[in-house]
Amino acid sequence: MQHNIFATMRSLNMIEGCKGTQIYAFNQSGKTTTNGYGGGGGVGEKFLQHLHERVSSVRSKSNRNYQAMQPKDNVKSAVLVEALASYGLPQTDFIEPQIESYLKSVNFVETLADVYRRMEGCSKFEISGMYLEQCAIFKGLSDPKLFRKCLKSGREHAVDVHSKVVLSAWLRFDRREDELIGVSAMDCCGRSIECPRSSLVSGYNPELATDPCLCHQRPVQDEDTEVYIGDEECSTSISHDYEEEDYDMSFCMGDEEIRCRRFNMASLSRPFEVMLYDGFMESRREKINFSQNGISAKGMKAAEMFSRTKSVESFDPDTVLELLSLANKFCCNEMKSACDAYLASLVFDMDSAMLLIEYGLEETAYVLVAACLQVLLRELPNSMHNPNVSRLFCSSEGKDRLASAGHASFLLYYFLTRTAMEEDMKSNTTVMLLERLGEFSSVGWQKQLAFHQLGCVMLERKEYKDAQKWFEAAVEAGHVYSLAGIARAKYKRGHTYKAYKLMNSIISDCTPSGWMYQERSLYCHGKEKTMDLSTATELDPTLSYPYKYRAMSMVEENRTEAAISEIDKIIGFKVSPDCLELRAWFLIALEDYEGALRDVRALLTLDPQYVMFHGKLQGDKLVELLRHTVQQRNQADCWMQLYDRWSSVDDIGSLGVVHHMLANDPGKSLLLFRQSLLLLRLNSHRAAMRSLREARNQATSEHERLVYEGWILYDTGYREEAISKAEESISIQRSFEAFFLKAYVLSETNSDSESSLYVIQLLEEALRCPSDGLRKGQALSNLASIYVDVDKLDSAIDCYVNALTIKHTRAHQGLARVYHLKNQSKAAYDEMTKLIEKASYNASAYEKRSEYCDRELAKSDLTMATKLDPLRTYPYRYKAAVLMDDHKESEAISELTKVIAFKPDLHLLHLRAAFHDSMNEPTSTIRDCEAALCLDSSHADTLELYSKARQRSNE
Repeated sequence: MQHNIFATMRSLNMIEGCKGTQIYAFNQSGKTTTNGYGGGGGVGEKFLQHLHERVSSVRSKSNRNYQAMQPKDNVKSAVLVEALASYGLPQTDFIEPQIESYLKSVNFVETLADVYRRMEGCSKFEISGMYLEQCAIFKGLSDPKLFRKCLKSGREHAVDVHSKVVLSAWLRFDRREDELIGVSAMDCCGRSIECPRSSLVSGYNPELATDPCLCHQRPVQDEDTEVYIGDEECSTSISHDYEEEDYDMSFCMGDEEIRCRRFNMASLSRPFEVMLYDGFMESRREKINFSQNGISAKGMKAAEMFSRTKSVESFDPDTVLELLSLANKFCCNEMKSACDAYLASLVFDMDSAMLLIEYGLEETAYVLVAACLQVLLRELPNSMHNPNVSRLFCSSEGKDRLASAGHASFLLYYFLTRTAMEEDMKSNTTVMLLERLGEFSSVGWQKQLAFHQLGCVMLERKEYKDAQKWFEAAVEAGHVYSLAGIARAKYKRGHTYKAYKLMNSIISDCTPSGWMYQERSLYCHGKEKTMDLSTATELDPTLSYPYKYRAMSMVEENRTEAAISEIDKIIGFKVSPDCLELRAWFLIALEDYEGALRDVRALLTLDPQYVMFHGKLQGDKLVELLRHTVQQRNQADCWMQLYDRWSSVDDIGSLGVVHHMLANDPGKSLLLFRQSLLLLRLNSHRAAMRSLREARNQATSEHERLVYEGWILYDTGYREEAISKAEESISIQRSFEAFFLKAYVLSETNSDSESSLYVIQLLEEALRCPSDGLRKGQALSNLASIYVDVDKLDSAIDCYVNALTIKHTRAHQGLARVYHLKNQSKAAYDEMTKLIEKASYNASAYEKRSEYCDRELAKSDLTMATKLDPLRTYPYRYKAAVLMDDHKESEAISELTKVIAFKPDLHLLHLRAAFHDSMNEPTSTIRDCEAALCLDSSHADTLELYSKARQRSNE
């Protein structure tokens, strides 16, 4: 059957001339072209219509000729396969890996060490910029927490208002607070580090940045305080310190005369002082004609009052704008600062920002422009849809105006380009912002980043000549990885052999990396291509393209089941929409529509806007097609299925079920929360946060909403604030999730026995509250682990057994740990064996079981763990330690070096540093310590080793 299906699909493909360009092509910006189906002319609707017609036709023929022989399900299957074939088969000739749009070093460890060394020696005024460089380096890593941590540190150490405004807005954008319903861009979140008011205060104060924000505790004005006084009050209000005779001169504005005190007016600025005292005619006149200076009588009255009170709080905004203009003309710095600060306090939304930013730019009012800029940045990405905002940021004229006001920088345009590339990488806006970024690039890494990103964007736009030019500029600035971009651009321009030669030279000149062989494989064929892809996987098993290519090659050889096994290898540890789409293709070919539907649902959970089949069919349309080929389930059936998937540790299957349940019950916050937990398990942090934000928005009660806000805060590094949300939720209504959240965060924050006992109380309270078995199993497992920490092993066993009773399969791992602590290694080993037998994805189970057996069995289990998930670091550390114990130092170092090349992990770097130290190699020890400390500057063991190594090196 399989062979016939593919024969049919190939013939249809050839007849209709449908050739896809990329099996994994999808619109990363979240936008579709024309009518929203990813292809022009209503492709999705035409497809459905075509399918409907084909169903009618086939059924009609079946009724006439084969009514007694052909089941209805077979008709549906044949029609589905035939219809999907019209979109073109996945073919190896039309897939290729993307050129990554971030900094990629050929020697990542050296890069980390160099950054740490420079950070150690820089001044407090430079350290914020160093953290920005770290952000650029960490952007390419899979752990988003490293990037966010550097972003927070950059904000904490920022000195000037401009940097504080941009970094605060970036932190907010990183959490996507714009997606939270009811949250205004200028709302204070309670943290000084992101408070819009705190950002407008200059100065180096890293300690203050981590404190709770005090802006809501400002003293209330006295009710009798007069906020605004009109023209009459402005003209007649005379300080009690001065009588009428104290005024010794006047400024004449047309027919009006403004009485002033010469000394006070002269104190406004040096130009006023020179005019009124230094020999000019005005210095000898009692009345000075001031009509030609562009200020009204009302404005001059205000200037006179400011000369006495040094305040502008009592004036209306129009008057303050006049004073600002006067202050600029006559260099009245104190008055300008007062006007600047007052006008900045009036900026609170997009309308006020757009109105006042023009005045601020015209008068180069630094704080006012900062306040307006803050609103525009905190409203991203929506603010860029305003043509005036887009023109200000994108045009050279706008850039120059911002620069004259002190608000144009590499930092600003780095932030703007990241948001633009996420929304639409190929847009003209993205190109113009990147051009501005290049203009502000001053040091090497900035030029490398700006030019490389321009090359990537031009490559996506299919402007290959320009792409090659920008990649060459990036290489000239020192970015070796951009050579891959040059090779790709040459290849796209028809110079395949030149591209091959270029990649050959990189492999010869540099320490080989997986991406080098992957890129070269595009420019060769046959056995050479196969060998390059094998080498790429060996050097970097996290690269998805080699798995995809091998799987599609197997399909072309009619080995679809083998193809599924190949693509399963990477899905097992690195879930991505393109790989799930590919497996769905293969499952449809095998007529496993249940499995295909599961994968498509999981794919849409990762990326709801994904467009399948070469960008021609929206994912939810395919769900609708496949849904009619499988057994229909109601919500109760889905809950039972979810329990089964959850208990078998099948996270992708669980995602598929939850997606189905959400389709039946849209906006169910509980299900969205479950979805976020599954996504976190799959290391899909961005998608998890999106689900969590949606859960918060759909929450039907205040106490539930607070819990989800608490999880968002915890996941973005704000633990104290997360605990506060949990406590607020509990004060409204005691619930399982609120107690669980507080317990979870506290257990992660504090590890002393007193805190552990408190966490036990919280989890016991949680278990007394209503919840489903899935969550109670997790709570029981967490409670048991705390019991272990406080040496209550029998209580821990009871909890784990109760968790297993309600199908929380992961409790086997905790139970094994307890048995091991009770010196029952055989029981521990057997417990982990049970988990391996039950779990669908069990790399962690093999890894944990290795701790409960002899060396040979341990090596076997760790080999299996690495095969299933090459990103797990414990197996490499164990193997290296064994080699070190056997006095095979070089092999131990080599083992760690191999994995550090694609997984620069803190513990791996520390272990290699320790090995180098034991071999008396201080230079290598110091380098690895510096690289590890760049990842975590507070790691105590590494700091101690680093100090000793430096001391020995100095000696």
